[in-house]
Amino acid sequence: MSGTSEGPAPESGEPPRAGPPMVTQRDEEGSGELRDYRAAFRAAALPMAVVDHRGQVVRVNEALASLLGTGPDALRGGRAADLVDLAADGRSQVAYGEVLAGTRSRLRCTRRLKHPDGRSLWAEVTVVPMADPAEGPGNALLSVEDVSDRHELHLRLRHLRMHDPVTRLPNRTLFFERLTTALEPPPFQEDPPFQETPPPGNGRIGLCYLDLDGFKAVNDTLGHHVGDRLLAAVATRLTDCADADGHHRAGGHLVARLGGDEFAILVEDSAGAHQLTELAGAVLGALERPFDVGGQRLSVSASIGVVERAAADATPTGLMQAADTTLYWAKADGRGRWTLFDPERNAHRMTRQALSATLRAAVERGEFTLEYQPLVGMADEVVRGVEALVRWNHPRFGMLAPHRFVPIAEEDGTIVQLGRWVLRTACRQARRWQLEHPAEPALFVSVNVAVRQLWDSDLVADVAEVLAETGLAPGLLQLELTESAVTGSAGRPLRVLQALSDMGVRIAIDDFGTGYSNLAYLSRLPVSVLKLDGSFVRGFRQDDGNRSSPADETIVEAMVQLAHRLGLTVTAECVETSGQAERLRRIGCDTGQGWLYSRAVTPERIAELIGSRPPGS
Repeated sequence: MSGTSEGPAPESGEPPRAGPPMVTQRDEEGSGELRDYRAAFRAAALPMAVVDHRGQVVRVNEALASLLGTGPDALRGGRAADLVDLAADGRSQVAYGEVLAGTRSRLRCTRRLKHPDGRSLWAEVTVVPMADPAEGPGNALLSVEDVSDRHELHLRLRHLRMHDPVTRLPNRTLFFERLTTALEPPPFQEDPPFQETPPPGNGRIGLCYLDLDGFKAVNDTLGHHVGDRLLAAVATRLTDCADADGHHRAGGHLVARLGGDEFAILVEDSAGAHQLTELAGAVLGALERPFDVGGQRLSVSASIGVVERAAADATPTGLMQAADTTLYWAKADGRGRWTLFDPERNAHRMTRQALSATLRAAVERGEFTLEYQPLVGMADEVVRGVEALVRWNHPRFGMLAPHRFVPIAEEDGTIVQLGRWVLRTACRQARRWQLEHPAEPALFVSVNVAVRQLWDSDLVADVAEVLAETGLAPGLLQLELTESAVTGSAGRPLRVLQALSDMGVRIAIDDFGTGYSNLAYLSRLPVSVLKLDGSFVRGFRQDDGNRSSPADETIVEAMVQLAHRLGLTVTAECVETSGQAERLRRIGCDTGQGWLYSRAVTPERIAELIGSRPPGS
């Protein structure tokens, strides 16, 4: 045996004599393992260092020393964080401290290091504790792996993923990544250091969003190969325009292809709307020049939506929605032009969308109401009838006049449902007035009818049902259609109008004189009343010191005479002054309507006027 175990003390009480230290098999094995470990550490191809809990280098292998261009002894005792730039960002610095303290199991980060020969390399740095965390802080092992090839491959793959293969421009993904970054607020600094020059950036951002007019025709007639070459040529001109405008800014403007024939130019740190509109004008000028593609001379134009605003007020989604809306305006305004985002115009569009989305439900919820404007006899100035005018008591926008929602209702077909409600409500009210004032001549009620109601509903059946339901005589119902709606009427519309007339309902032509004024149709349509457009009546004004228009008076007189010869009565709209009323009376108009007599009022107010003259007459 190489040694003995320790026994009890001798009985004489003398202290045992010191002998040579005992070496156990475990000690010998530990020393061997330690030697093996150190040998492996020194010979390892992977650059490594042992770091103590204070972050100082304890040991460095040859691979790391070679990587850093020095000897192992020169690195011993230095700060490991300085060797591989672990303090480059706050997050890595904190994680590194936690590993050294034994409270974190690993740190892994990527750093760009400088090789002694001058080339740069990308390295993956890993730091792991070497001791059991339960034993408190100890040494840590730092390793550095050269991942330059992997990093370059990643960059190449990212470039392919982020760029359009046809134009080689950034694609939609990269564009939105850059846009999102541009709109991120700057990091908060509690006490920013004094700077003699302000940091770059003025907090504004701009966007030119465009697509090509007529590109589809190129693709369809010449093929996608030619179309792709044209897109690449367009991309070159867009880049030239962006470079010329953005030369003052580091990195310039971002030009991207968002898909199809859609492109965008992102202008960070915009100098204002004038810079964006000048850029858009330059783009239009550049694209107006013909393109020579494969020996073919091609011409295209573009429509551009321009948005410019404070970055703090913008989001990627909001900015793109505004750009898309403005591009639509540019196309609607005639193509081949740029249009600047207009908040007021957008608010009107948004209001229109909101009204359209809730219109049908509003009819079902009973949000509409009727007001009535008197139709007054010109000879005796007595109220003869009323025109029913619908109002929308919108829960958000308040009381809305017909011109705000009737065109929308005509577009989406809601006018049929709304028209039935107006017809029933007006006839019921007219019958109520008749019953409440039996001694007075009954008022007729005039209801506007949209041309879509002639086509998309059984108007004859609807009218018959309402008259039977309310008990109103057919002769007390007048239906108004615009001149443009009845001009050239044939087929179903003409049959509908004839059936209504045969029923006893009066047909009136509203805004007469504003359409083509083809008087021939008056002889074949079952019309009872002509309502002269207010533009003629306004020519009669003398209150402002201007003389009335002789031409307007002559035209009105001729139309009144023609109508009377055809057996029609004439109503003058927009009568505002007593002078107008007097001339219209002299010319022979039968009834008048306008603010001289009354605005549109509630049913209760009309009840007060029955059998009397309106206040203004």
